[in-house]
Amino acid sequence: MAVTALTPAAPSVPQTHQASTTAADRVLRVYNNNIENLVRNNADGSCTRISGPDHLTSMLVDDNGNTGTSDVQAPDLLIVQQVRGTGQATAYADQLSAKFGYPAGTYKAIVAWDDPEVWGGTHKCSQQSLGDLKKKQTNGILYNTRTLSLTAGGISKYWSAGWLKPGTPYRDGAGCTLYKPPSNDADSANEHKWKRTSAIAAKFTITATGTPVFAATMHLPEQNGANACAGAGSAGIAKSGIHVGADATSLMNTSTIRVIGIDANRTGIAPTTLGDFGMTGYGTKATSGSRKIDYLFVKGTVQPSSIGHTVGSTKSNHLALYGFVEF
Repeated sequence: MAVTALTPAAPSVPQTHQASTTAADRVLRVYNNNIENLVRNNADGSCTRISGPDHLTSMLVDDNGNTGTSDVQAPDLLIVQQVRGTGQATAYADQLSAKFGYPAGTYKAIVAWDDPEVWGGTHKCSQQSLGDLKKKQTNGILYNTRTLSLTAGGISKYWSAGWLKPGTPYRDGAGCTLYKPPSNDADSANEHKWKRTSAIAAKFTITATGTPVFAATMHLPEQNGANACAGAGSAGIAKSGIHVGADATSLMNTSTIRVIGIDANRTGIAPTTLGDFGMTGYGTKATSGSRKIDYLFVKGTVQPSSIGHTVGSTKSNHLALYGFVEF
């Protein structure tokens, strides 16, 4: 895993919003999105590459749920899935800093794998060059250093998702295993595919108040859609395929505000699923075509959303979710 120092971004037209300083403005702006390596699949089998700035403009909203307005404020946490590693996470974070007129390095990135190995084939892109951009996948958290500081020792070890090997009998978690060597894909093309589902978490402090904040990012395997697997013999929390690693749980247990963003590859996960952690799920609409498979769970007071906490204009295969948390 890596905490990345950022390099200067390409020039852009900055917005000039100030960090929240008054009690009335004390809101933690959190987003979750599977950015699909900034490559969007089209219905005809072709793919479109999306720039970081265009993607950010398409998903960041103001307090009324509108994108592209002068009232869109700088986010505090971006929980993302499917980035290629430190390089892409760094560039994306730099573009976010530039968008709001902040110096390079204002947003920092934490990723589960710095430079994961390639895997798979065309990734459903008729253009091989664009499909190849999806061959490296990891998960990350971007945070705004103007409002948040990373707690010393506050990055968890990665933890693996669960899965059911093809052909393995299943019953309420029976047959499930951790998706990591030696229990990963046997074929050479997918040997390293398990790394795309490595989860990572971190603990932060809100500078203005000292409030501890926990954030985690997860991407569960496609197989989780049919058979909920969270580890050895386990269907996960409320049979969702979700579990939280031991190190991450320790960080979460000492945090007042808690946010977890997940591409679960599974429909029907209830907002109450993580209720034992004091968390509620947000996002009322489908996030991937006609399916809702992306989830944002929050412990904290979340402001109402006129668009169901789901950003329909997101330039990704997945729609972004957001929660503005009062503190």
